Amino acid sequence: MTKPASPRTRLRRLHDKAAYDAATIHAILDAQPLAHIGHLVDGAPVVTPTLHWREGDHVYWHGSAASRMIRAATGQPVCLTVTLLEALVLARSGFEHSVNFRSVMVFGLAELIRDPAAKARHLEVMMDQMPPARWPQLRPLTAQELKATTILSLPLDEASAKIGTGMPTDAPADRDWPVWAGIVPIRQVLEPPLSDGSPKGPLPTVRRF
Repeated sequence: MTKPASPRTRLRRLHDKAAYDAATIHAILDAQPLAHIGHLVDGAPVVTPTLHWREGDHVYWHGSAASRMIRAATGQPVCLTVTLLEALVLARSGFEHSVNFRSVMVFGLAELIRDPAAKARHLEVMMDQMPPARWPQLRPLTAQELKATTILSLPLDEASAKIGTGMPTDAPADRDWPVWAGIVPIRQVLEPPLSDGSPKGPLPTVRRF
């Protein structure tokens, strides 16, 4: 489903890089668990890196109930961004150098999840989106741990994707300039698991990236 762009999500330049459909936005959010949350803390702009996860048409993130950043974001306007860097684009002029990337920007009010049972369910989803079926293997969550954890959510009602792909776009007059041009792909990969020294149970199968 494609939602119309809002004044905040509409790309003002390079319109061909924009995407507003849910499938594209969801795919980018699901591919990268690290997000950045921008909001005001004591009147000053702050951007916080944090793990996020998506459930349907909402994104979620968690933090300590004592966190000043989490408290400042609760119920307030925030901007969440996720970016996947996929290649360096090396052109024949410095002006045309670029990167290939996929990114999402989401605007909205950060909503507090209050119900303890709902908080536990969301934490289970977060955990199982990285190593699948890991939650049942873990030591059960305690009431104190749940109380010490705050979960915020953000609807995807006002979101857009920006995507850059392809080879350098050198001017025709630069095509014969004697320097290599093209792209250098970038991959983020998962390495084999490393034990903490007391291995028990099967190795986890991590599916992110």
